[in-house]
Amino acid sequence: MGMLSVIVAAAAAWIFGAVWYMALSKPWLEASGIECDENGKPKNGGSPVPFILSAIAMLIVAGMMRHLFIMSGIVTLGAGIVSGLGIGAFFIAPWIMINNAYGMRPFKLTAIDSGYAIFGCAIIGAVLVLL
Repeated sequence: MGMLSVIVAAAAAWIFGAVWYMALSKPWLEASGIECDENGKPKNGGSPVPFILSAIAMLIVAGMMRHLFIMSGIVTLGAGIVSGLGIGAFFIAPWIMINNAYGMRPFKLTAIDSGYAIFGCAIIGAVLVLL
């Protein structure tokens, strides 16, 4: 059941990411500096590599979160959500901020990407304790 919960949690966060970035695509594209064509689509887009890598990353994050939850005795929905929010807000989001700050990226990019990390980890935390 452990592997299944990791896969489902990762899939849930990955799907949430698709919705998150579709909803915020225009400000994200603007903040990221990705060049777009006349239709507003990213130039040289269409590669499956970012989607594959993000799916692998979600599996890694969900797997490590499951390990931490087991080691910490996190078993309730509330604890899973709060722990996920904490992991996203206090581990992942600051790292995103560091990378974007040194890359001289707009803070808007940090806010969008960090929001995904925070809420995505909360979703992973919820799913892990429910399965």
